[in-house]
Amino acid sequence: MQSAATIDRFRSPIAIRALNRFGAMLNGKVSRRIPPEELIETAKRRANLDDFGDGDFHEPLGRLLESCWRDAHLNVIGNIALRSDVLRILRNRLLLQRDRDLHPEIAQHQIRAPLFVVGLPRTGTTFLHSLLSVDPANRAPLTWEVMEPSPPTNAEQQRRIRRVSQNLACLEWMAPNFRQLHPVGAQLPQECVSLMSPSFLSDQFDTMYNVPGYREWFLQQDLQPAYEFHRRFLQHLQERENGRRWILKAPTHMFALPTLLVTYPDAVFLQTHRAPLEAITSVSSLITILRRVFSDAVDPVEIGTEAMRYWSKTLTKFIGERDRLTPERIFDLSYVELRRDPISAVRRVYKHFSWLLSPRAENRMSEVLAKQPRDVHGFHRYEAAQFGLHPEHEEEFFADYCERFSVGSRVSARPIPLTSALH
Repeated sequence: MQSAATIDRFRSPIAIRALNRFGAMLNGKVSRRIPPEELIETAKRRANLDDFGDGDFHEPLGRLLESCWRDAHLNVIGNIALRSDVLRILRNRLLLQRDRDLHPEIAQHQIRAPLFVVGLPRTGTTFLHSLLSVDPANRAPLTWEVMEPSPPTNAEQQRRIRRVSQNLACLEWMAPNFRQLHPVGAQLPQECVSLMSPSFLSDQFDTMYNVPGYREWFLQQDLQPAYEFHRRFLQHLQERENGRRWILKAPTHMFALPTLLVTYPDAVFLQTHRAPLEAITSVSSLITILRRVFSDAVDPVEIGTEAMRYWSKTLTKFIGERDRLTPERIFDLSYVELRRDPISAVRRVYKHFSWLLSPRAENRMSEVLAKQPRDVHGFHRYEAAQFGLHPEHEEEFFADYCERFSVGSRVSARPIPLTSALH
Protein backbone atom coordinates (compact mmCIF):
# COMPACT_ATOMS: atom_id res chain seq x y z
CA MET A 1 0.00 0.00 0.00
CA GLN A 2 1.22 3.50 -0.78
CA SER A 3 1.85 5.98 2.03
CA ALA A 4 -0.91 8.34 3.02
CA ALA A 5 -1.28 11.66 1.21
CA THR A 6 -1.46 14.43 3.80
CA ILE A 7 -0.70 18.14 3.75
CA ASP A 8 2.23 17.48 6.06
CA ARG A 9 3.80 14.68 4.02
CA PHE A 10 3.23 16.16 0.59
CA ARG A 11 6.39 17.54 -1.03
CA SER A 12 7.20 18.45 -4.61
CA PRO A 13 10.20 16.79 -6.27
CA ILE A 14 13.64 18.20 -5.39
CA ALA A 15 14.05 19.78 -8.84
CA ILE A 16 10.77 21.67 -8.45
CA ARG A 17 11.67 22.92 -4.98
CA ALA A 18 15.10 24.04 -6.18
CA LEU A 19 13.60 25.93 -9.12
CA ASN A 20 11.08 27.65 -6.88
CA ARG A 21 13.78 28.61 -4.34
CA PHE A 22 15.90 30.08 -7.10
CA GLY A 23 12.88 31.98 -8.39
CA ALA A 24 12.14 33.29 -4.91
CA MET A 25 15.67 34.74 -4.69
CA LEU A 26 15.19 36.51 -8.01
CA ASN A 27 11.53 37.39 -7.47
CA GLY A 28 12.13 41.12 -7.31
CA LYS A 29 13.95 40.98 -10.64
CA VAL A 30 11.83 38.61 -12.71
CA SER A 31 8.28 38.71 -11.33
CA ARG A 32 5.92 41.04 -13.19
CA ARG A 33 2.30 41.63 -14.00
CA ILE A 34 1.06 39.77 -17.04
CA PRO A 35 -1.05 42.17 -19.12
CA PRO A 36 -4.09 40.35 -20.55
CA GLU A 37 -3.39 41.96 -23.93
CA GLU A 38 -0.02 40.22 -24.04
CA LEU A 39 -1.56 36.76 -23.62
CA ILE A 40 -4.41 37.56 -26.01
CA GLU A 41 -1.98 38.60 -28.75
CA THR A 42 0.23 35.55 -28.11
CA ALA A 43 -2.79 33.23 -28.40
CA LYS A 44 -3.86 34.89 -31.67
CA ARG A 45 -0.38 34.51 -33.10
CA ARG A 46 -0.03 30.86 -32.11
CA ALA A 47 -3.45 29.92 -33.46
CA ASN A 48 -3.17 32.22 -36.48
CA LEU A 49 -6.73 33.33 -35.68
CA ASP A 50 -8.25 36.51 -34.26
CA ASP A 51 -11.98 35.86 -33.72
CA PHE A 52 -12.83 34.89 -30.12
CA GLY A 53 -16.56 34.83 -30.79
CA ASP A 54 -19.36 36.57 -28.93
CA GLY A 55 -19.06 37.51 -25.28
CA ASP A 56 -16.59 39.78 -23.53
CA PHE A 57 -13.93 37.94 -21.56
CA HIS A 58 -11.41 40.77 -21.23
CA GLU A 59 -12.56 42.07 -17.85
CA PRO A 60 -12.78 38.61 -16.20
CA LEU A 61 -9.34 37.72 -17.56
CA GLY A 62 -7.91 41.02 -16.35
CA ARG A 63 -9.43 40.54 -12.89
CA LEU A 64 -7.99 37.02 -12.68
CA LEU A 65 -4.48 38.05 -13.69
CA GLU A 66 -4.50 41.06 -11.36
CA SER A 67 -5.59 38.92 -8.41
CA CYS A 68 -2.94 36.32 -9.23
CA TRP A 69 -0.35 39.13 -9.17
CA ARG A 70 -1.58 40.74 -5.95
CA ASP A 71 -2.88 37.81 -3.90
CA ALA A 72 -1.68 34.40 -5.07
CA HIS A 73 2.06 34.62 -4.23
CA LEU A 74 2.83 32.36 -7.17
CA ASN A 75 6.19 30.64 -7.32
CA VAL A 76 8.08 29.97 -10.55
CA ILE A 77 6.01 26.89 -11.33
CA GLY A 78 2.82 28.79 -10.52
CA ASN A 79 3.65 31.61 -12.93
CA ILE A 80 4.52 29.12 -15.67
CA ALA A 81 1.31 27.16 -15.04
CA LEU A 82 -0.88 30.28 -15.03
CA ARG A 83 0.54 31.55 -18.31
CA SER A 84 0.31 28.13 -19.95
CA ASP A 85 -3.25 27.53 -18.72
CA VAL A 86 -4.55 30.93 -19.87
CA LEU A 87 -2.91 30.57 -23.30
CA ARG A 88 -4.43 27.11 -23.75
CA ILE A 89 -7.90 28.42 -22.83
CA LEU A 90 -7.58 31.42 -25.15
CA ARG A 91 -6.34 29.25 -28.00
CA ASN A 92 -9.24 26.82 -27.51
CA ARG A 93 -11.70 29.71 -27.59
CA LEU A 94 -10.27 30.83 -30.94
CA LEU A 95 -10.44 27.28 -32.31
CA LEU A 96 -13.99 26.74 -31.07
CA GLN A 97 -15.12 29.87 -32.90
CA ARG A 98 -13.28 28.82 -36.08
CA ASP A 99 -14.92 25.39 -35.94
CA ARG A 100 -18.30 26.98 -35.41
CA ASP A 101 -17.79 29.06 -38.55
CA LEU A 102 -16.66 26.02 -40.55
CA HIS A 103 -19.46 23.80 -39.22
CA PRO A 104 -22.54 26.00 -38.76
CA GLU A 105 -24.59 22.92 -37.86
CA ILE A 106 -22.90 22.95 -34.44
CA ALA A 107 -25.10 25.86 -33.39
CA GLN A 108 -28.21 23.76 -34.15
CA HIS A 109 -27.44 20.99 -31.67
CA GLN A 110 -30.05 20.66 -28.91
CA ILE A 111 -28.91 19.79 -25.38
CA ARG A 112 -31.94 17.93 -24.00
CA ALA A 113 -32.62 17.19 -20.31
CA PRO A 114 -28.99 16.97 -19.14
CA LEU A 115 -28.34 15.52 -15.69
CA PHE A 116 -26.27 17.66 -13.33
CA VAL A 117 -24.61 15.86 -10.41
CA VAL A 118 -24.27 18.41 -7.58
CA GLY A 119 -23.53 18.47 -3.87
CA LEU A 120 -20.75 19.64 -1.63
CA PRO A 121 -17.27 18.81 -2.96
CA ARG A 122 -15.92 15.43 -1.86
CA THR A 123 -19.35 13.87 -1.43
CA GLY A 124 -18.96 11.15 -4.06
CA THR A 125 -19.84 13.31 -7.06
CA THR A 126 -16.70 12.37 -9.03
CA PHE A 127 -17.14 8.66 -8.35
CA LEU A 128 -20.83 8.76 -9.25
CA HIS A 129 -20.14 10.80 -12.38
CA SER A 130 -17.58 8.23 -13.53
CA LEU A 131 -19.90 5.32 -12.78
CA LEU A 132 -22.85 6.80 -14.68
CA SER A 133 -20.63 7.68 -17.64
CA VAL A 134 -19.85 4.03 -18.50
CA ASP A 135 -23.49 3.43 -19.47
CA PRO A 136 -23.51 3.46 -23.30
CA ALA A 137 -26.71 5.52 -23.12
CA ASN A 138 -24.90 8.31 -21.27
CA ARG A 139 -22.26 10.81 -22.34
CA ALA A 140 -19.84 12.77 -20.13
CA PRO A 141 -17.24 15.31 -21.28
CA LEU A 142 -13.88 13.57 -21.34
CA THR A 143 -10.69 15.29 -20.23
CA TRP A 144 -8.94 14.97 -23.57
CA GLU A 145 -11.80 16.44 -25.60
CA VAL A 146 -12.22 19.34 -23.18
CA MET A 147 -8.51 20.18 -23.30
CA GLU A 148 -8.20 19.45 -27.06
CA PRO A 149 -11.71 20.18 -28.44
CA SER A 150 -10.70 21.06 -31.99
CA PRO A 151 -11.54 19.76 -34.51
CA PRO A 152 -15.08 18.69 -33.54
CA THR A 153 -14.50 15.27 -35.13
CA ASN A 154 -12.51 12.13 -34.36
CA ALA A 155 -9.59 13.39 -36.46
CA GLU A 156 -6.22 12.77 -34.81
CA GLN A 157 -8.02 11.48 -31.72
CA GLN A 158 -5.17 9.29 -30.48
CA ARG A 159 -2.65 12.06 -30.98
CA ARG A 160 -4.83 14.48 -29.03
CA ILE A 161 -5.23 11.94 -26.22
CA ARG A 162 -1.44 11.46 -26.09
CA ARG A 163 -0.86 15.21 -25.86
CA VAL A 164 -3.31 15.55 -22.99
CA SER A 165 -1.79 12.52 -21.26
CA GLN A 166 1.63 14.19 -21.49
CA ASN A 167 0.18 17.39 -20.05
CA LEU A 168 -1.34 15.49 -17.13
CA ALA A 169 1.94 13.66 -16.58
CA CYS A 170 3.53 17.05 -15.86
CA LEU A 171 0.99 17.63 -13.09
CA GLU A 172 1.70 14.18 -11.69
CA TRP A 173 5.42 14.95 -11.69
CA MET A 174 4.87 18.27 -9.89
CA ALA A 175 2.30 16.79 -7.48
CA PRO A 176 3.12 13.08 -7.12
CA ASN A 177 0.35 12.42 -4.58
CA PHE A 178 -2.45 14.19 -6.41
CA ARG A 179 -3.84 10.99 -7.93
CA GLN A 180 -4.41 9.77 -4.38
CA LEU A 181 -6.79 12.66 -3.87
CA HIS A 182 -8.55 12.86 -7.21
CA PRO A 183 -8.53 10.54 -10.25
CA VAL A 184 -6.75 12.04 -13.26
CA GLY A 185 -6.66 10.70 -16.82
CA ALA A 186 -7.07 11.86 -20.41
CA GLN A 187 -9.98 9.49 -21.03
CA LEU A 188 -11.74 10.01 -17.70
CA PRO A 189 -14.86 12.19 -17.33
CA GLN A 190 -14.11 15.85 -16.70
CA GLU A 191 -15.95 18.18 -14.32
CA CYS A 192 -17.95 20.48 -16.57
CA VAL A 193 -16.83 23.67 -14.82
CA SER A 194 -14.00 23.50 -17.37
CA LEU A 195 -16.56 24.22 -20.10
CA MET A 196 -17.02 27.68 -18.55
CA SER A 197 -13.33 28.54 -18.42
CA PRO A 198 -13.21 30.26 -21.86
CA SER A 199 -15.46 32.96 -20.36
CA PHE A 200 -12.95 33.36 -17.50
CA LEU A 201 -15.94 33.33 -15.17
CA SER A 202 -15.15 30.13 -13.31
CA ASP A 203 -14.23 29.00 -9.80
CA GLN A 204 -11.81 26.55 -11.41
CA PHE A 205 -9.11 29.20 -11.03
CA ASP A 206 -9.88 29.70 -7.34
CA THR A 207 -9.12 26.03 -6.69
CA MET A 208 -5.61 26.30 -8.11
CA TYR A 209 -4.67 29.79 -6.96
CA ASN A 210 -5.47 31.93 -3.93
CA VAL A 211 -7.29 34.77 -5.66
CA PRO A 212 -9.63 36.45 -3.12
CA GLY A 213 -9.79 39.64 -5.20
CA TYR A 214 -11.02 37.74 -8.25
CA ARG A 215 -13.31 35.55 -6.12
CA GLU A 216 -15.02 38.51 -4.47
CA TRP A 217 -15.65 40.09 -7.88
CA PHE A 218 -16.69 36.77 -9.48
CA LEU A 219 -19.36 36.07 -6.84
CA GLN A 220 -21.11 39.33 -7.72
CA GLN A 221 -21.29 38.69 -11.47
CA ASP A 222 -24.11 37.56 -13.72
CA LEU A 223 -22.92 34.11 -14.77
CA GLN A 224 -25.14 33.89 -17.86
CA PRO A 225 -22.09 34.39 -20.18
CA ALA A 226 -20.38 31.45 -18.45
CA TYR A 227 -23.39 29.18 -18.90
CA GLU A 228 -23.83 30.30 -22.48
CA PHE A 229 -20.28 29.21 -23.20
CA HIS A 230 -20.97 25.98 -21.30
CA ARG A 231 -23.79 25.25 -23.75
CA ARG A 232 -21.68 26.23 -26.78
CA PHE A 233 -18.93 23.89 -25.62
CA LEU A 234 -21.41 21.01 -25.18
CA GLN A 235 -22.78 21.64 -28.67
CA HIS A 236 -19.22 21.43 -29.97
CA LEU A 237 -18.60 18.10 -28.23
CA GLN A 238 -21.96 16.81 -29.41
CA GLU A 239 -20.89 17.41 -33.00
CA ARG A 240 -18.22 14.73 -32.51
CA GLU A 241 -20.56 12.27 -30.84
CA ASN A 242 -24.32 12.77 -30.66
CA GLY A 243 -27.40 10.90 -29.52
CA ARG A 244 -26.73 10.22 -25.85
CA ARG A 245 -27.82 11.70 -22.53
CA TRP A 246 -25.40 14.24 -21.05
CA ILE A 247 -24.17 13.46 -17.52
CA LEU A 248 -22.53 16.57 -16.09
CA LYS A 249 -20.97 17.32 -12.74
CA ALA A 250 -19.71 20.32 -10.75
CA PRO A 251 -20.51 21.39 -7.17
CA THR A 252 -20.32 25.03 -8.27
CA HIS A 253 -23.64 24.72 -10.14
CA MET A 254 -25.37 25.05 -6.77
CA PHE A 255 -24.24 28.69 -6.70
CA ALA A 256 -26.20 29.67 -9.82
CA LEU A 257 -29.22 27.39 -10.20
CA PRO A 258 -31.56 30.07 -11.68
CA THR A 259 -28.96 30.98 -14.31
CA LEU A 260 -28.35 27.32 -15.15
CA LEU A 261 -32.09 26.80 -15.65
CA VAL A 262 -32.28 29.72 -18.08
CA THR A 263 -29.72 27.90 -20.23
CA TYR A 264 -31.03 24.36 -19.61
CA PRO A 265 -34.73 24.72 -18.69
CA ASP A 266 -35.32 20.93 -18.75
CA ALA A 267 -32.26 19.96 -16.69
CA VAL A 268 -32.54 17.33 -13.96
CA PHE A 269 -30.38 17.03 -10.84
CA LEU A 270 -28.80 14.44 -8.61
CA GLN A 271 -27.61 15.79 -5.25
CA THR A 272 -25.22 13.81 -3.06
CA HIS A 273 -25.18 14.27 0.72
CA ARG A 274 -22.39 13.78 3.24
CA ALA A 275 -21.61 15.10 6.71
CA PRO A 276 -20.57 18.69 5.86
CA LEU A 277 -17.56 18.84 8.15
CA GLU A 278 -16.15 15.71 6.51
CA ALA A 279 -16.66 17.18 3.06
CA ILE A 280 -15.24 20.61 3.90
CA THR A 281 -12.20 19.10 5.61
CA SER A 282 -11.51 16.85 2.64
CA VAL A 283 -11.82 19.61 0.03
CA SER A 284 -9.65 21.90 2.17
CA SER A 285 -6.94 19.26 2.16
CA LEU A 286 -7.18 18.85 -1.61
CA ILE A 287 -6.98 22.61 -2.25
CA THR A 288 -4.06 22.98 0.14
CA ILE A 289 -2.05 20.26 -1.58
CA LEU A 290 -2.89 21.56 -5.06
CA ARG A 291 -2.11 25.21 -4.29
CA ARG A 292 1.23 24.24 -2.76
CA VAL A 293 2.36 23.19 -6.22
CA PHE A 294 1.90 26.78 -7.43
CA SER A 295 2.68 28.83 -4.32
CA ASP A 296 5.01 28.63 -1.34
CA ALA A 297 2.67 30.75 0.80
CA VAL A 298 -0.39 28.57 1.46
CA ASP A 299 -2.34 28.81 4.72
CA PRO A 300 -4.48 25.68 5.44
CA VAL A 301 -6.50 27.48 8.12
CA GLU A 302 -7.36 30.29 5.72
CA ILE A 303 -8.43 27.70 3.14
CA GLY A 304 -10.61 25.84 5.64
CA THR A 305 -12.26 29.02 6.93
CA GLU A 306 -13.05 30.26 3.42
CA ALA A 307 -14.32 26.84 2.32
CA MET A 308 -16.67 26.61 5.30
CA ARG A 309 -18.15 30.05 4.63
CA TYR A 310 -18.41 29.73 0.87
CA TRP A 311 -19.93 26.27 0.75
CA SER A 312 -22.38 26.92 3.58
CA LYS A 313 -23.69 29.99 1.74
CA THR A 314 -23.79 28.16 -1.57
CA LEU A 315 -25.58 25.14 -0.13
CA THR A 316 -28.11 27.28 1.76
CA LYS A 317 -28.84 29.22 -1.42
CA PHE A 318 -29.25 26.04 -3.47
CA ILE A 319 -31.53 24.35 -0.93
CA GLY A 320 -33.89 27.31 -1.07
CA GLU A 321 -33.92 27.46 -4.85
CA ARG A 322 -34.14 23.72 -5.55
CA ASP A 323 -37.56 23.59 -3.87
CA ARG A 324 -38.93 25.34 -6.95
CA LEU A 325 -38.16 22.21 -8.95
CA THR A 326 -40.79 19.51 -9.25
CA PRO A 327 -39.85 16.40 -7.20
CA GLU A 328 -39.30 14.24 -10.26
CA ARG A 329 -36.49 16.56 -11.44
CA ILE A 330 -34.18 16.01 -8.49
CA PHE A 331 -32.96 12.94 -6.60
CA ASP A 332 -31.09 12.86 -3.28
CA LEU A 333 -28.41 10.26 -2.62
CA SER A 334 -26.49 9.61 0.56
CA TYR A 335 -22.70 9.35 0.37
CA VAL A 336 -22.91 6.53 2.92
CA GLU A 337 -25.34 4.61 0.72
CA LEU A 338 -23.16 5.21 -2.35
CA ARG A 339 -20.12 3.81 -0.55
CA ARG A 340 -21.98 0.84 0.86
CA ASP A 341 -23.63 -0.40 -2.35
CA PRO A 342 -22.91 1.65 -5.50
CA ILE A 343 -24.93 -0.50 -7.89
CA SER A 344 -28.05 -0.39 -5.73
CA ALA A 345 -27.64 3.36 -5.45
CA VAL A 346 -27.43 3.68 -9.24
CA ARG A 347 -30.53 1.52 -9.66
CA ARG A 348 -32.46 3.93 -7.44
CA VAL A 349 -31.23 6.87 -9.53
CA TYR A 350 -32.40 5.25 -12.76
CA LYS A 351 -35.76 4.31 -11.25
CA HIS A 352 -36.37 7.87 -10.08
CA PHE A 353 -35.73 9.36 -13.53
CA SER A 354 -37.49 6.49 -15.34
CA TRP A 355 -34.31 5.55 -17.20
CA LEU A 356 -33.55 2.05 -18.41
CA LEU A 357 -30.52 0.48 -16.72
CA SER A 358 -29.56 -2.16 -19.25
CA PRO A 359 -27.73 -5.37 -18.25
CA ARG A 360 -24.81 -4.19 -20.38
CA ALA A 361 -24.62 -0.89 -18.49
CA GLU A 362 -24.81 -2.58 -15.10
CA ASN A 363 -22.12 -5.07 -16.09
CA ARG A 364 -19.82 -2.23 -17.15
CA MET A 365 -20.39 -0.48 -13.85
CA SER A 366 -19.59 -3.69 -11.98
CA GLU A 367 -16.39 -4.06 -13.99
CA VAL A 368 -15.35 -0.53 -13.05
CA LEU A 369 -15.95 -1.28 -9.38
CA ALA A 370 -14.02 -4.54 -9.60
CA LYS A 371 -10.98 -2.68 -10.91
CA GLN A 372 -10.96 -0.24 -7.99
CA PRO A 373 -9.65 -2.02 -4.89
CA ARG A 374 -10.00 0.25 -1.91
CA ASP A 375 -6.26 0.82 -1.52
CA VAL A 376 -5.48 1.33 -5.20
CA HIS A 377 -4.56 4.98 -4.69
CA GLY A 378 -3.47 4.75 -1.05
CA PHE A 379 -5.31 6.87 1.50
CA HIS A 380 -6.10 10.53 1.76
CA ARG A 381 -5.74 11.41 5.43
CA TYR A 382 -6.70 14.67 7.05
CA GLU A 383 -7.82 16.22 10.33
CA ALA A 384 -10.37 19.02 10.66
CA ALA A 385 -8.21 20.92 13.16
CA GLN A 386 -5.44 21.28 10.55
CA PHE A 387 -7.75 23.67 8.70
CA GLY A 388 -9.11 25.49 11.74
CA LEU A 389 -12.33 23.47 11.57
CA HIS A 390 -14.17 22.06 14.59
CA PRO A 391 -17.41 20.07 15.11
CA GLU A 392 -19.29 23.12 16.39
CA HIS A 393 -18.77 24.78 12.99
CA GLU A 394 -21.07 22.19 11.42
CA GLU A 395 -23.87 23.20 13.78
CA GLU A 396 -23.15 26.89 13.19
CA PHE A 397 -23.09 26.77 9.39
CA PHE A 398 -25.06 23.66 8.37
CA ALA A 399 -27.66 22.97 11.08
CA ASP A 400 -30.71 23.28 8.81
CA TYR A 401 -29.10 21.21 6.05
CA CYS A 402 -28.06 18.43 8.45
CA GLU A 403 -31.54 18.24 9.93
CA ARG A 404 -33.31 18.19 6.58
CA PHE A 405 -31.16 15.51 4.99
CA SER A 406 -30.26 13.55 8.14
CA VAL A 407 -26.52 13.99 7.87
CA GLY A 408 -24.10 14.92 10.62
CA SER A 409 -20.43 15.09 11.47
CA ARG A 410 -18.38 11.92 11.36
CA VAL A 411 -14.97 13.61 11.53
CA SER A 412 -13.12 12.27 14.55
CA ALA A 413 -10.00 13.52 16.28
CA ARG A 414 -7.83 11.14 14.31
CA PRO A 415 -7.24 11.09 10.53
CA ILE A 416 -9.92 9.32 8.52
CA PRO A 417 -8.82 7.11 5.59
CA LEU A 418 -10.87 7.66 2.46
CA THR A 419 -10.02 6.54 -1.05
CA SER A 420 -9.98 9.13 -3.80
CA ALA A 421 -12.18 6.91 -5.96
CA LEU A 422 -15.13 7.73 -3.71
CA HIS A 423 -14.90 11.51 -4.02
